[in-house]
Amino acid sequence: MIEAILWDNDGVLLDTEELFFEATREALARAGIELTREFFVNFAMGNGRSVFELVEARGWSPDAVAALRAERDQAYARMLSGQSRVIDGVVETLACLRGKARMAVVTTSLRRHFDLAHGRSGLREFFELVVAREDYVNSKPHPEPYLLALTHLALAPDRCVAIEDSERGLKAAVAAGLRCIVVPNRMTRGSQFAGATAVFDDLRAVPSFLESL
Repeated sequence: MIEAILWDNDGVLLDTEELFFEATREALARAGIELTREFFVNFAMGNGRSVFELVEARGWSPDAVAALRAERDQAYARMLSGQSRVIDGVVETLACLRGKARMAVVTTSLRRHFDLAHGRSGLREFFELVVAREDYVNSKPHPEPYLLALTHLALAPDRCVAIEDSERGLKAAVAAGLRCIVVPNRMTRGSQFAGATAVFDDLRAVPSFLESL
């Protein structure tokens, strides 16, 4: 029996991956770096590495890199204020699962970005816990974000399942001892999801599958 479902946020609940990529692409362009979607998906969403490593490799100082990252974060915040939207099928899926399992969000988003994105989403009521980027040291694909959530929930990993959309998220969940269901989005479709408990094209397939676990 599944006691808790740990949800990724960007690309699973909200259609924000494209916005983050665009904000990051524009930031790196100011450093003279052309960031392609394919490279970003593999480097960042697959392996969990920061594309600002490319800026560092060009000899930028740590302070200059931090300033460029801050500019990206501000641009992304502006985008989220006007464009973030709930992914199709999320509301009915969460409503179907409410009361059947505890639910939490485990995200690599900064908390201010998470709060901006969910300002009008109507989804916060479904979750008892949100673990955001400021809450841990090591980001996905490291298991720390999920292990922290499990500690807060006081649950063992074999009583929970994670819902992810990317390779780095899958790796983090599996490393934490969780079963992981992957629902790829436009950005991550076509990636490799070895080790996933299941891969679905539509989030609405999740409730019935969870009943079989």
